[in-house]
Amino acid sequence: MIARLLIAAGVVCFALPALADGEVQKLITPADKVRLDKYDETRNAALDEAKAGDAAEVKQLDALLAKPLVSFSDKDLTGNWQCRTIKAGGLSPLVIYGWFKCKVSDDGDGSGWMLEKITGSQRTKGRFFDDGEKRSIYLGS
Repeated sequence: MIARLLIAAGVVCFALPALADGEVQKLITPADKVRLDKYDETRNAALDEAKAGDAAEVKQLDALLAKPLVSFSDKDLTGNWQCRTIKAGGLSPLVIYGWFKCKVSDDGDGSGWMLEKITGSQRTKGRFFDDGEKRSIYLGS
């Protein structure tokens, strides 16, 4: 639960064309819809739990959260990237994973972006959906 929300929070800077209040509502599971409806509450609780994590990781998280949100709606994000996953709250207070290779591509219909993690033991592939000018939702598995 928290990991999915943090993936969404981690990509909050993406602003993409597919509207979250349209197509994503047809794809999202009922449980994820409930979590998304309580995004601010769940995010705040997860970040509060994260404060009990390793001090060095908490410092990294705080530095990331202090950065300003930006829009990428006018950018071409296709290509190879370095990505990382940050999990806050839940079984462990805070886990910041190392960098892995990922690829961003057009989703095929020109309306958004696909993310695929191409290294590491856990792989994910999914699509971003615009949820405002400076926030996106990631649906993937």
